Amino acid sequence: MRNLELPGRSPVHATGGMAATSHPLSTAAALDMLKNGGNAMDAAITACAVQCVVEPQSTGIGGDCFVLYAPGGSADILAYNGSGRAPAKATADWFADQGISEIGVHSPHSVTVPGAVDAWCRLLEDHGTKSLDQVLGYAIDYARDGFPVHDRVASDWKRCETMLGQDESARRIYLPDGHAPEAGHLHKQPELARTLKTIAAEGRDGFYRGSVAEDIASHLKSLGGAHEIGDFADAAGEYVTPVKTSYRGYEVHECPPNGQGIIALLMLNILADMGLDKLDPLSPERLHLFIEAGRLAYAERNALISDPDQVDVPVDMLLSAEHAAELRGRIDPSKATAGLPPEAIPHSDTVYLTVVDKDRNAVSFINSLFQSFGSGLVGPKSGVILQNRGYSFNLDPAHPNCIAPNKRPMHTIIPGMLTKGDRAVMPFGVMGGHYQSFGHAYFLTNLFEHDLDLQEAMDLPRLFPAVDGPVEVESGMPDDVVKALQGMGHKTAAPAKPIGGAQAIWIDWQQGVLTGGSEPRKDGLALGY
Repeated sequence: MRNLELPGRSPVHATGGMAATSHPLSTAAALDMLKNGGNAMDAAITACAVQCVVEPQSTGIGGDCFVLYAPGGSADILAYNGSGRAPAKATADWFADQGISEIGVHSPHSVTVPGAVDAWCRLLEDHGTKSLDQVLGYAIDYARDGFPVHDRVASDWKRCETMLGQDESARRIYLPDGHAPEAGHLHKQPELARTLKTIAAEGRDGFYRGSVAEDIASHLKSLGGAHEIGDFADAAGEYVTPVKTSYRGYEVHECPPNGQGIIALLMLNILADMGLDKLDPLSPERLHLFIEAGRLAYAERNALISDPDQVDVPVDMLLSAEHAAELRGRIDPSKATAGLPPEAIPHSDTVYLTVVDKDRNAVSFINSLFQSFGSGLVGPKSGVILQNRGYSFNLDPAHPNCIAPNKRPMHTIIPGMLTKGDRAVMPFGVMGGHYQSFGHAYFLTNLFEHDLDLQEAMDLPRLFPAVDGPVEVESGMPDDVVKALQGMGHKTAAPAKPIGGAQAIWIDWQQGVLTGGSEPRKDGLALGY
């Protein structure tokens, strides 16, 4: 239990239903949906749609999503891959013919066909109880009537002013009066409200066919993109089989590649036999092991993770005890290892949320534009800001993650789910782009190796290494710990912004109680009834 004399927040407890998101308006909408008879899937999509309006730097309907779902709290976890694909014309040869040697971070080539709306419609049809217009109603109201900008959102928004000014539509919608809105200011998005109403009335075709798709595709083509209207009409996500590993008597479930969830499992497998329980949570010895395990695991990610529909991803090898032992053997417990390949892709923004309802349906839901405000490109009529997930592709034909027609890039966003026996016990997730696999392992070991509660496990100061350094260290980390890490050979640096964000809900089946935790580095909260 936290020291009640110090600033902080306690875990939230309830018996009916619960939602945990990174934005208060999103959590409130989810809870309202639950109390008005919606189930966890209804509430999760409601919450995500709201965040696509009120947290626009992190997510949007022009992005992607992944979902893990435990119907009735069962351990038979369903996984859904709602990540978008490259245009049908996007071959390495096409880029070469255009004289393009790399995919620019804010270029039209970084935009893959958004998968989120297709995923929402499929999941709502298969597992929800409410209509699309009911779950989108809250988001439509905020887009049309306006929403007050919250503090963390304002901070991130301000950081993106220069980038948003490069696209006429982005500048008009997201920089009213020429600058980012400040905290407490009301912001409206009438174009997005109309688009959401179209989707509410017409379903997925309201986004992927007709005027909305034409607006997006024509804008991208005008900038030199390879996108055609047919790329949008053909968009479709899919149910996939989760990957999992055992950890301290629990099963940890993740979505399979093209996501990086398997790397969280690899980190847990590497660290499982390294005696973390004997080390203080913020000891340099423990953090050093995390840094080293993370660098090794992420080097595997960068070399191997891609779209399994087009590339042979060695899932069984990556999850094998032998592979974890081999990587573990490379770690020197007293000093940093040099010589690993570089990390090429910067951090990104995302929203993660989780909902558990009165019937214990549990949803672990993540939705993202990738980097802050994605590509920074906005459909002029639709108001849809587009992701830049295609920036994760490269143009080397020999690399597993080379761009190809209808290919999905390596994805950073990963929902998590914990089960024990025949029941789900905790939907959880950690936002923060590339940090997410590292963050999953850090959060779970905080819980199980150091006996922290959900909120304490999120509050703990964070660090994250690029594969070749430096190690980004939050300001809350004790100075003596940072100096000790430097003494082990780690180069350290301050992060540009707080590292990551988490939400989780623990299901106590014996007591009938839900316990939620919510990220202190964000604006949101957990609430139940």
